[in-house]
Amino acid sequence: MEPKPYREEEDIKVPRFEESAGFYTTTQRSKNMSKIKAKNSLPELKLRKALWAKNVRFRLHPKNFPGKPDLVINKYRLAIFVDGDFWHGYKWAEKKLAIKTNSGFWIPKIERNIQRDKYVNQQLNAKGYTVMRFWENEVKEHLTACVNQVLLYIEAARAGAIPQFDD
Repeated sequence: MEPKPYREEEDIKVPRFEESAGFYTTTQRSKNMSKIKAKNSLPELKLRKALWAKNVRFRLHPKNFPGKPDLVINKYRLAIFVDGDFWHGYKWAEKKLAIKTNSGFWIPKIERNIQRDKYVNQQLNAKGYTVMRFWENEVKEHLTACVNQVLLYIEAARAGAIPQFDD
């Protein structure tokens, strides 16, 4: 594993979500949270199915990529993420004010996720990949627009408008 490159900003520290730290969760909440998936969410499956129908072929969740993108199209150096609205801070400036329960945990947690997403984007860009991030609500409400964005990128890459790098 290669060392992390120097970053100007320090990682946001997220407190441990434990009773001893002052955080308490009910059994029902714990059960609900355990069902949240990191892979194969409904928006991700919708996007995958729509791209596959357009004959776009991709790799799923490659372990050797920073951030483990949901989809990777190596031929066109494209990494695609489908980010959950809550977990990745959709409209974060207004949403963080609405968090009332365990805000001492959730605000740093989500801000750290946002920070990590930026860092992953930088790492993938340094490898010569273009990163596309779609919000789950974008995929649910505007699936055709998301698919078209990917198809336009591929078309531009095929036409030579986007430089391709060799490893």
